[in-house]
Amino acid sequence: MITYLKTISRIKTVFLKAVFLFGVLAVMGFRPDYGDAIVVGAIGEPRTLIPIMASDSASGAICGLIFNGLVKYDKDLNLVGDLAKGWDISEDGLEITFYLRRGVRWQDGQPFTARDVEFTYKGLVDPRVRTAYSGDFKMIKRLEVIDDYTVRVLYKEPFSPGLSSWTMGIMPEHLLKGEDLNTTRFARHPVGTGPYRFRLWKTGERVELVSNHDYFEGRPYIDRYIYRIIPDQATLFLELRAGGVDEISLTPLQARRQTQSRFFKENFNKFRYPSFGYTYLGYNLKDFRFRDLRVRQAINYAINKEEIIRGVLLGLGRVSTGPFIPESWAYNKAVKAVKYDPEKARVLLKEAGWRDLDGDGVLEKNGRRFSFTIITNQGNGERRMTAEIIQRRLKEVGIEVKIKIIEWSSFVSEFIDKRRFDAVLLGWGLSRDPDMYDIWYSSKTKEGEFNFVGYSNPEVDRLLLEGRRTFDRKERTRIYHKIHRILYHDQPYLFLYVPDALPIIRKRFKGIKVAPAGIGYNFIKWYVPKAEQKYIR
Repeated sequence: MITYLKTISRIKTVFLKAVFLFGVLAVMGFRPDYGDAIVVGAIGEPRTLIPIMASDSASGAICGLIFNGLVKYDKDLNLVGDLAKGWDISEDGLEITFYLRRGVRWQDGQPFTARDVEFTYKGLVDPRVRTAYSGDFKMIKRLEVIDDYTVRVLYKEPFSPGLSSWTMGIMPEHLLKGEDLNTTRFARHPVGTGPYRFRLWKTGERVELVSNHDYFEGRPYIDRYIYRIIPDQATLFLELRAGGVDEISLTPLQARRQTQSRFFKENFNKFRYPSFGYTYLGYNLKDFRFRDLRVRQAINYAINKEEIIRGVLLGLGRVSTGPFIPESWAYNKAVKAVKYDPEKARVLLKEAGWRDLDGDGVLEKNGRRFSFTIITNQGNGERRMTAEIIQRRLKEVGIEVKIKIIEWSSFVSEFIDKRRFDAVLLGWGLSRDPDMYDIWYSSKTKEGEFNFVGYSNPEVDRLLLEGRRTFDRKERTRIYHKIHRILYHDQPYLFLYVPDALPIIRKRFKGIKVAPAGIGYNFIKWYVPKAEQKYIR
């Protein structure tokens, strides 16, 4: 008891000292130091730095530092102003009037105006531009430039994700007018309004950004952002340990077992929070093997998702039952994952006409073996191991699976965009609004669009449109719960798991605060005390 009381006393003393120090610093006008660089390591290389075409996570992460939308999400996932200082929404939901910030400049010194918003909108709805985000903006009847700092957006019908769609990065008209956005040099030499300026992009190696000292929300404390491309997670981890990178996303194995040493505890901060996304096996629904619903449902029964959670994620994740994560208000708790049941899978496959006629252990139908290839991206060990578990479990029910690992840029441009796959193992990072029109609507199947599996269900199409026209949260919840139930029944994807986010960052970086939005929402406020700075310009 005496030891316990002494410990409590010491904790109180430390706490009071910390409170006192914080008060003194506040009175003295303490401000963090500027300087240093953060080196972020990742396996994927960006495809483009044009925000309306940035459909992969690497491109999106870097575009998010260079460009701004009219609005953004704060730490609690509320929409707040970004390039817009405020807005009015009409009672019928058909009009949004944005009032833009004055004094904002593009990173080449030119003023930002309403004409840039108009130009970005026109690019988004131009059928010649290979953007995956056109769906939201085709709901607009017209966009009116009232003056240099006022924009009115009029919708064809009530559109509930209308405000959130304007998180889209705004592009500079004066640099891109007359350019082909599909081929422009700007894709590798962008100019934005954001907290960081583009410096260089060395293919296969790194992208470098430098802080924008004139940023309208204030100069970022960290001077340089270096995105290193290291397409192998083991090498990425070795670079972290050796000091070559400051921040990576850990694999579950690294988080659970390889970062428990004194070295990591003394030099790094680890974080864990629910990711806003899920991992899935997507089928090419034009392929004769996957057109039959019974086949897709059979594969769902044949795969033990809990085995993947235990063996691949080491418990750092949850089973996925559909297109939403459990933290979303659109998630339908009544949709339960089917239990692992290989016998049920065999029955469904037999009903679909698949039988092992020659006794070699592989099912056949109409003279064709049930053999297909799963493709996934290079450098992601979790997906590779998940594919191997799927391969083993499907072999047990008579399906032969091959696995092909492909370098990221080729994976997207040559296989996903061109629909050259049997099945693809991938993940979605989700929007905060549950609208999924661009992923599931039957017409969103052009090159560069998100419904690359070719899913089509008239009822889902109807519900997606209804969800977009409804502002009432209770009614939208009902709609998306129904979509959740239909998609899990239809199994256009084998919904696998929702992984935890597991970033690790060197301790010299201060000001990091975990919130519902994760940790990156306040990146411009991160800093390194002068005495701890590593990279001096």
